[in-house]
Amino acid sequence: MRVLVTGGAGFLGSHLCDRLLAEGHTVVAMDNLVTGNTDNIAHLAGNPHFSFVKHDITNYIYLAGDLDAILHFASPASPVDYLELPIQTLKVGSLGTHNALGVAKAKKARLLLASTSEVYGDPLVHPQTEEYWGNVNPIGPRGVYDEAKRFAEAITMAYQRYHGVETRIVRIFNTYGPRMRLNDGRVVPNFIKQALNGEALTVYGEGNQTRSFCYVSDLVDGIYRLLLSDESLPTNIGNPSEMTILQFAQRINALTGNHGGIIYKPLPKDDPQQRQPDITKARRILGWEPKVELDAGLEETIAYFSGRLGKA
Repeated sequence: MRVLVTGGAGFLGSHLCDRLLAEGHTVVAMDNLVTGNTDNIAHLAGNPHFSFVKHDITNYIYLAGDLDAILHFASPASPVDYLELPIQTLKVGSLGTHNALGVAKAKKARLLLASTSEVYGDPLVHPQTEEYWGNVNPIGPRGVYDEAKRFAEAITMAYQRYHGVETRIVRIFNTYGPRMRLNDGRVVPNFIKQALNGEALTVYGEGNQTRSFCYVSDLVDGIYRLLLSDESLPTNIGNPSEMTILQFAQRINALTGNHGGIIYKPLPKDDPQQRQPDITKARRILGWEPKVELDAGLEETIAYFSGRLGKA
């Protein structure tokens, strides 16, 4: 296949480029580099099956030649990013998704939308199944990301139903691994950076809120299986192994040998109290479940960040 990956220079996008190339496909990565970085795809320079286009997909997308699939991963994805870039976040979720769907329609290509567990908001149902409609504050500070993704899902389904475009929707839960940014603002890089610097880890609230962490190679495998599947409704991909943020902080300190301890700060507004995917559907229709144990994935990630700290 010839595949377009929007957000292809980002954390997840670049790993998807690697997987698609490994499977024998031709890949075009497109990114405006607002949160992406060409360092993530530098190792692909010179690969005859890979090309990079710098472009903001909230503007019209032109791509010559045939196209078989689009993986739409362009978007700020961390609270730091979408609080600093609220309008850009809304635009890429709405205009960017509209433009990507337009290309899919014109090229008769399949489009896979990167959605998020954030569409569930601060959930009242636990664990979260794909049938749950969510509990989102549309005017809160996190609403720009949550509602951008909820709109993206809605317009994707509209193109599927009205225009007959083949679409797939993945709802991504907390993912970590190499190529995350040190200043990403999410809990994994925050904790690892603080730990490697010998600092106290910052836990918000009492640390009782839960998360479940999926290693990036597991996530990419689930996404690739979904792309090739016949499932057109949203599918959760994530690791159902749940732990509190306090437990996670203690694990990071132990793995890094950090003696800086933990400090507590007030909980941000609308911060979800529970986050755990129900992956029954992914197991059933994709034959997928995560394989990488948390400590093994964290050791790879810590090694990556340790190497990057001198370049930060």
